[in-house]
Amino acid sequence: MILDDTRGTMVPMDAEPENGDYTGEDGLLYCGACHTPKEAYFPEGKTLFRRDRHPSECECRRKEREKRESEERQREHEATVERLKDSGFTDGSMKRWTFDNDNGRNPQMRFAHIYVEHWEEMREESRGYLLWGNVGTGKTYLAGCIANALMEREIPVRMTNFAAILNDLTGTLNGRNAYIERLCSFPLLILDDFGMERGTEYGLEQVYNVIDSRYRSRRPLIVTTNLTLSELQNPADRAHQRIYDRVLAMCTPVCCSGINFRKVQAQKNMEYLKEMLK
Repeated sequence: MILDDTRGTMVPMDAEPENGDYTGEDGLLYCGACHTPKEAYFPEGKTLFRRDRHPSECECRRKEREKRESEERQREHEATVERLKDSGFTDGSMKRWTFDNDNGRNPQMRFAHIYVEHWEEMREESRGYLLWGNVGTGKTYLAGCIANALMEREIPVRMTNFAAILNDLTGTLNGRNAYIERLCSFPLLILDDFGMERGTEYGLEQVYNVIDSRYRSRRPLIVTTNLTLSELQNPADRAHQRIYDRVLAMCTPVCCSGINFRKVQAQKNMEYLKEMLK
């Protein structure tokens, strides 16, 4: 047995002849199927164990091996992406929020494509989005498309909201710092429905801790909110001001001004029901 550098595995000293194989004019064994050598001479007349040649992959065997390896890489990739999505989303339905499933009616979706296409730059410069606008205009779906596209590239993303975060923090009295550090470890953090969390002193303090930790870690943040840009720029009190200032410093505002997709769907449901009742 010798080491085949092309495959990193041990192979027999002699190539194994099969039906149809033949010896070429150069003295090497050739594959009867693809007519390429199954052996190769050692360079410069060198020998190993008195042999002047070693086994080599013919073209058809090489293609078979590469196909197997490609299929294995694809399986590993799909398993990795599935793990990332299981840990990255709080709701399994978010896995379907992809560019491929987009209905094309959100005029701001181009910003999602831009973000993914320029991810390395966004990550390097810690650039995020503040997706703001009325209810039902597709802000969360847009953010989900970004998350799915990056996870398809095996980039870990966490998409959650402060209701879930505060609930988790309540159950981890002795591990709050570790929990926040884990949130900040994701290359991208997406906070959905920002501003809808409880306005208690404790809640606001934890909101600030998460966003401030993200700010200091210099990792990008994407936020979706139903608050107006004016409300974010002119908070009612100091507690909200220091939170909103951090968000505005990290995130480029993008106004989602499309139609209310939820109202459109509700209208379709009503029309469908009317047809059923006729």
